[in-house]
Amino acid sequence: MSIDWAEITAKLPSDRADKDKRKELFSQFDPNGNGFLSLAEVEKGIRDVLQIDELFDAKPAIIRAFQIAKDVTKSKSSVGDDYIEFREFRFFLQSLRQYFEYYAAFSRTDSDNDRRISLDEFQENIDKVERWVGKIDDPEAEFNQIDTNGGGVILFDEFCSWAISKSLDIEDDDD
Repeated sequence: MSIDWAEITAKLPSDRADKDKRKELFSQFDPNGNGFLSLAEVEKGIRDVLQIDELFDAKPAIIRAFQIAKDVTKSKSSVGDDYIEFREFRFFLQSLRQYFEYYAAFSRTDSDNDRRISLDEFQENIDKVERWVGKIDDPEAEFNQIDTNGGGVILFDEFCSWAISKSLDIEDDDD
């Protein structure tokens, strides 16, 4: 997967100074103008407004960013806690960028594209993983630590928790 990180960063206006751009983007994501974004509206906005196929195809990253962003603040509306409001939108864009980076790393490690990382895949890609997080002394023990549910594979959510704890940073992004 070849990713144009500069394009993604440019299309996700998350700097404080980008508030006007965020307002415009939020408005484009919110076709009914109710001030709330559902997951479906976010996915449609990523597909139709941002038009970045790699990002749209990264459903686990979108879902994770949506879930974390919608809970950032307590809504004043009775329906708002299940949706993203504008005051949460900046955090959503930041989270989407970060979780997309984790998704890219996860996908590069998941050699057979089954959305799970086996111990063999983890060990086969250990050089790559170490470039992102630093030296891993015992890959099997690290794998078992990441596999928090003990299922014998690393799922995306488990990978994200570990990536956050390790400050994972892939080598070809723009940060």
